[in-house]
Amino acid sequence: MSSAVEPIRWKGDRLELLDQRLLPQKTAYVTCRSAGEVAQAIRDMVVRGAPAIGCAAAFGVVLSNGSPESYEVLAKSRPTAVNLFWALERMKKAKDLESEARAIFDEDLAANRAMGSRGANLIPERARVMTHCNTGALATAGFGTALGVIRSAKDKNISVIANETRPYLQGARLTAWELVQEGIPCTLITDSMAGHLMSKGEVDVIVVGADRIAANGDVANKIGTYTLAVLAKRHGIPFYVAAPLSTFDASIPDGSHISIEERPAAEVTGYGETRWAPEGVAVRNPAFDVTPAELITGIICEKGVVLSPNREKLQALISTGV
Repeated sequence: MSSAVEPIRWKGDRLELLDQRLLPQKTAYVTCRSAGEVAQAIRDMVVRGAPAIGCAAAFGVVLSNGSPESYEVLAKSRPTAVNLFWALERMKKAKDLESEARAIFDEDLAANRAMGSRGANLIPERARVMTHCNTGALATAGFGTALGVIRSAKDKNISVIANETRPYLQGARLTAWELVQEGIPCTLITDSMAGHLMSKGEVDVIVVGADRIAANGDVANKIGTYTLAVLAKRHGIPFYVAAPLSTFDASIPDGSHISIEERPAAEVTGYGETRWAPEGVAVRNPAFDVTPAELITGIICEKGVVLSPNREKLQALISTGV
């Protein structure tokens, strides 16, 4: 199964990025012709999702012919998603920049499809699957991590509960849009409703993505993920994380070492042209949180599924692929 959504289009002399700020009301692309423009698009959330950021950054290097400045400006665009830095390191070692960027893109698609197939085996028939943020085609080269698992399990007559994902509403604007496009039954809820539905027995399994996975299995993902994991543990609901190997960061011993991005206050005080908070109020806007490995039922990647993840199991997966 594939997706009709094209978040990233490489045109040889330019990179076209689907402007995710405008969805679902409007479909339009932003054209980037330099690494600086790609970095700006990443900062401004034109493109988002850890794998998609990595792919976009790789093409950004191509647009600036691998100049030292291109790596520097792209590395500063967003701090939490390790895929960005993974892609830049690969590009630094490449002899043919465009071929390497294309390979990163193609490998992400292949990894997502493999993850989808492996993860679908964990989803029961008629399962009510909760997910958080957007982890679909829009967040990757074009298929999806957690949403790729859901897409691959479509034939099991599943339905999806999509959390709106405050404050940037990726669940409401993007995940719900993708699921409607795919014809997968979807119910949208506010983040604060998740625990209530779990307590009523209306959630069978939770699948989320990741922006960085530490060596011990701690996972950084969109803010609110930790809350879901705690609630899932309380209610005995399986909690899975789907992410490609490019999201694993063996240099980080545990989640406490992961840099958490703080985004602008305006994302919390209002949306678009509407402001609902009073002027002068203090605001916190961490974009991610860390879920400890002990709260995670399993991590799904293209090589396999690691149940009850820990340092030894993840090291074995990465080194042997089992």
